Amino acid sequence: MSSPRIQRALISVSDKTGLVPLAHQLVAAGVEIYSTGGTRKHLEAAGLPVQDVSAYTSFPEIMDGRVKTLHPKVFGGILCRHDNAEDRASLAEHGIRTFELVVVNLYPFRETVAKQGVAFEEAIEQIDIGGPSLVRAAAKNHAFTSIATSPARYEEIAAEIKAGGATSPELRRELAAAAFAHTADYDAAIATWFAGQLGTATLDAAGAADALPEQLNIALRRKLALRYGENPHQRAGLYVDAEDQNRNASHGSGTSLALAPPLHGKELSYNNLLDLDSALAIVRGLARPAVSVIKHNNPCGAAIATSAGESLGEITRRALDGDPVSAFGSVLGFNRPVDTTAAEVLAEPGRFVEAIVAPSFEPAALEILTTKPKWKANVRLVAVGELMPAAESRATAALDLRSIDGGVLVQDRDAGSDDPAAWKVATLKSPIDAQLAALAFAWAIVRYVKSNAIVVVQAGTLVGVGAGQMSRVDSVEIALRKAGDRAKGAVLASDAFFPFPDSIELAAKAGIAAVIQPGGSVKDAEVVAACNRCGLAMLFTGRRHFKH
Repeated sequence: MSSPRIQRALISVSDKTGLVPLAHQLVAAGVEIYSTGGTRKHLEAAGLPVQDVSAYTSFPEIMDGRVKTLHPKVFGGILCRHDNAEDRASLAEHGIRTFELVVVNLYPFRETVAKQGVAFEEAIEQIDIGGPSLVRAAAKNHAFTSIATSPARYEEIAAEIKAGGATSPELRRELAAAAFAHTADYDAAIATWFAGQLGTATLDAAGAADALPEQLNIALRRKLALRYGENPHQRAGLYVDAEDQNRNASHGSGTSLALAPPLHGKELSYNNLLDLDSALAIVRGLARPAVSVIKHNNPCGAAIATSAGESLGEITRRALDGDPVSAFGSVLGFNRPVDTTAAEVLAEPGRFVEAIVAPSFEPAALEILTTKPKWKANVRLVAVGELMPAAESRATAALDLRSIDGGVLVQDRDAGSDDPAAWKVATLKSPIDAQLAALAFAWAIVRYVKSNAIVVVQAGTLVGVGAGQMSRVDSVEIALRKAGDRAKGAVLASDAFFPFPDSIELAAKAGIAAVIQPGGSVKDAEVVAACNRCGLAMLFTGRRHFKH
């Protein structure tokens, strides 16, 4: 592939970062610069010689700048195949000059719609038309035209021009690929925003709500290249949605786990990020101070404040003591800033913590965690700022996506709290107030345990978990075994209905006092009868929380 000498550059950018230094290097290399509107004024103010595109095309900018570069004398110069005789003849016939370099980035649409209260009309005006057209034209003709859409590539482009007057075929291909990704990302942002403006909820013939879009546009950018995935032989990376990034930056408070920069410790791994996300999800929805303990993406401990005077350290100790063996090498989540009382508990001899996520870390607590325990150099600490509800913290939070062979499954995320007012007492015996508080906490935790999920809660502490068993009664046995004597007077939660009374009989034998479950089994009457025989109170929530 030939590399034509770069004689002219067409420059029209929204983000002017690094533009003046690039233009100086182009002029020094003998390149003529053509530009429009604000970009031309910016370059002229820096003392650079610039040709006005309107003067070249003999056609003015019109409609408040909506039409500036959409002209055959511009696009012909970009799309010309330099080794094609007919193309060269067309250039000569119509007085068209070639543009071997196009420097364009697009109107700040994402940044505009990320602002709170932005008007519909303002957003529409930030939909770039000429810019994407220029980018695509130059990228298509990358055999002869270089396209720069990111200031990060300016130095590399200028260096090749300085060295040989042209760019290499390899660089032009890279730039073209980045350019098409740039416009695809831009179009996806517009499509997603428009879908939100129109509203995706429709009603089918049966009157059922269908809140999923006909087409899902997701543009992600790699933020981190991870060492490996779940296992060393698997490649892995962390990708983020630029729309989420701009929204968080615009709102100025709170962020997501994916965007939060680690404060301390070893590099985050694929498994660390999964566990941190689960730890954060559990505590995010709890109003009182709470701590979660995650091991292999399942909670093995959790605790919530049971009195106004309880310190975060005491809550942390209860969370860790729920299953001390499993808590070794665990990941913790906090919904309050980590203070010295919590840090001192975590730094006690015999404990080992992989990672901690919290809104923030008090300076004294950070000092303890990074200097006192044996694992001080390795523990990963992540501060995510103010904890907003999941649906407000990320644009993509409303949907849960999972890959299968040949496709992607999409569902609403199981986020948000259930309404206790909708719960019904199914048994002759009703829970007392203390049991109601424990049942609510157990129900908040069980949705984050892999199905079949059973949790046992004693007051405000998770003391037993049964997860991922093919039989629900097996999960009950595991949770009760983990709880031991702490099951006496405790409550039990199940993510789905009990298919048989056997689980209830086991729970009663262990001393469980109350149960919470969705209900809905054909054998609900038998399960309720078992509770009544054993003297247990039971609530039906009417909502299932499977987590496969």
